[in-house]
Amino acid sequence: MTQSRKLKIGTRGSLLARTQATTVAAELAELGHDTELVIISTAGDRSAATSFAEIGPTGVFVRDIEQALLDDVVDVAVHSFKDLPTESPPELKIVAVPQRLDAADSLIMTREAWTEHPEILPLRAGARVGTASARREAWVKHLRPDLKVEPIRGNVPTRIGRLDDGLDAIILAAAGLERLQASTLTAGPALHLDQRIVWRLEPKTFVPAPAQGALALQCRASDEELISTLSVLAHGPTQLDVGVERALLAKVEGGCDLAFGAYCTEASSSDGTLELIAMLERDGALIVAEVRDKDPHALVDMAWQTLRDA
Repeated sequence: MTQSRKLKIGTRGSLLARTQATTVAAELAELGHDTELVIISTAGDRSAATSFAEIGPTGVFVRDIEQALLDDVVDVAVHSFKDLPTESPPELKIVAVPQRLDAADSLIMTREAWTEHPEILPLRAGARVGTASARREAWVKHLRPDLKVEPIRGNVPTRIGRLDDGLDAIILAAAGLERLQASTLTAGPALHLDQRIVWRLEPKTFVPAPAQGALALQCRASDEELISTLSVLAHGPTQLDVGVERALLAKVEGGCDLAFGAYCTEASSSDGTLELIAMLERDGALIVAEVRDKDPHALVDMAWQTLRDA
């Protein structure tokens, strides 16, 4: 790729999205490429709905960015991979998935709501928990039926701020918190976590969204030079794990309003065996699939058969 070409990186405008895009820009700069961030407002960002299910179909946080790629407004898009539909326009390609951070969810609590009991959700009885995710709401209601789930939306600092307005806890992606705490960007609201308790939710029990914690780098399928450049940023094990999770998601055919989680990792045997745990709520019941295999395709088929036949 010629060094005179400045790569335009499309991203949403939140502090987290800009932090993610800036991280990719820094890695591209190390490879000798000039970059420019292009902020794109998406339909999901513009919506005032209080839950993801009310916003619209899957892809409301990425369609406008994909259109900017199709229109040559930007050269590469940096997405939170969990926001991407399992099918994208054929003219576009997911070129690289960098190494993902922690896939788990985090429970952010007030000190008054926290209990020392060793529960997966260490909250006092009747505590109010905020989330806009159907998956997180379903897991909370099944694990702790006594808790009260309330819908909240907004960027990460806004949601954390709701703990000052009566909520006892909120649930966020651990990776988002990690990225924001390490962010080099100065323009943006503070997190104000000093007086909060942050509790990691074990992903094999509180199963995360498919590809949670991972980024996806997308560009035009015809841009071979850029594909070659971006491929250097790919992390093989991450691409394998999230590929399994999203392949199962495609079979489930879920959207933002579906309570579904999937988490794939290498098994502790270290012999190449993969472990996949998936969780799905159907008709008020929680269905769990736990499978192991060295073949990613077999792994997905086994998990899907369990979920389908339960």
